[in-house]
Amino acid sequence: MLIRKLFKFESAHIVRNCSSDRCRRSIHGHSYKVEVLLEAHALDQGQMVYDFGLMKGTIRDVIDAFDHAVCFWDKDDPEYIRLCRQFSARWIALPVSPSAEQFARLFFVAIDALLGQTQMRNGESDDVRLHSVIAHETDTGYAQAFREDAYNPRMGEIRLTDIVFSEQVKAEWQDPAMMDKLLAGERFVNPTVPLQVPLD
Repeated sequence: MLIRKLFKFESAHIVRNCSSDRCRRSIHGHSYKVEVLLEAHALDQGQMVYDFGLMKGTIRDVIDAFDHAVCFWDKDDPEYIRLCRQFSARWIALPVSPSAEQFARLFFVAIDALLGQTQMRNGESDDVRLHSVIAHETDTGYAQAFREDAYNPRMGEIRLTDIVFSEQVKAEWQDPAMMDKLLAGERFVNPTVPLQVPLD
């Protein structure tokens, strides 16, 4: 079974080397929608694949980091990068171009790592896993990344250690040390849920 959760954010970028003149030469913004799809072959004690409420924690924080942020490719012109960092409190440096395709891959890698380091406490199936991530850049265009896309070196390697979040972005997370904990391999623990209805 698949479930999907929709998140929204507003962000600005330049997509260097793309075919569209406006997109590659001028900073511009989009109202993004990101769909996170999880799959499992069994349900938890609440008869869910994964509680949507749990997705409002670290998963939401990773995606919300991009809201009202300027995103830039860390290979871009150093002066452009310097000015982005100087004039925006919320910025994110990426090891890949901030295209819809790379956003879908980047969110997949980050969310996959978070789920892999999460201790589940409500009878979630051992096979709960990230199915795909869809990044809508506009109402008419989106990119969908699957596992084989997220870790495909031909599309550019995405290492979490290469993503740099501004101090303001990190300060607004529920846990400002979230990314440090993720990189250190620390566990994220979901709440224990008391049973209200006995299970057979």
